[in-house]
Amino acid sequence: MSFAELHHTGKPLLLPNAWDHASAAVLVAEGFPAIGTTSLGVAAAAGLPDGTGATRDETLALARRLTRLPCHITVDIEGGFYDDPAEVAALGAELAALGVAGVNLEDGRDNGRLADPAHQQELIAALKAAAPGLFVNARTDTHWLATGEDPVARVRAYQEAGADGVFVPGLPDEASIAAVVAAADVPVNVLFSPSGPSLDRLGELGVRRVSLGSLLFRAALEAVVRTAHAVATGGEIPPVPAYADVQALSSPGTTAAPPRPGSPATPR
Repeated sequence: MSFAELHHTGKPLLLPNAWDHASAAVLVAEGFPAIGTTSLGVAAAAGLPDGTGATRDETLALARRLTRLPCHITVDIEGGFYDDPAEVAALGAELAALGVAGVNLEDGRDNGRLADPAHQQELIAALKAAAPGLFVNARTDTHWLATGEDPVARVRAYQEAGADGVFVPGLPDEASIAAVVAAADVPVNVLFSPSGPSLDRLGELGVRRVSLGSLLFRAALEAVVRTAHAVATGGEIPPVPAYADVQALSSPGTTAAPPRPGSPATPR
């Protein structure tokens, strides 16, 4: 099934987001057919700020590694890393040549403002012209940046420019989600929130894709701190994968899921 087809299965595509090869490989081993990247995770792992266009090289390097995995890969390219549509198009073509299935392109900028929608349309159109098979997920940060702007106008503008999907993170309630779905002619992507609707409920609202964003990366950081404190205080160490299980994730052709943490084959 193609990456685009995964958005039309009758239930939302749950897209977990990875920040390195191991985090992606373990998700593939668990059966997820598509993996996204998290710009926060990629940036933080490199000691760089997120959303400032500073991680172009790191993003490309990660894409080269992840496209070796037996799954669809979609890459978060922030605002495109360039203002020039031709440069953004060249990046899209390079990613497509690596085997990347899609990109996430956002209109939020590091000055806390939204890009001009007409310019964002130019970036989307340039990407589609350079790499027609690349699934362009156009993200608008109207709610993320709390601008007070209704996202519907941007959703319509971006799909008119050729976006294959639209992404509005931070929608505050079911009514807002339903309004975006009603306005869109392409699959709508939302960001999962532990305090928001369940995956099934989002499907009932018409959402076609649910991203985890930086959630897994932040959960991993919390686990690092929790485990270190457990050792320091003599507390109980949470179950973790064995060395060999993690090593196996980097073995060429490995697709079988490693033993789950806490299983008899995995030291605790």
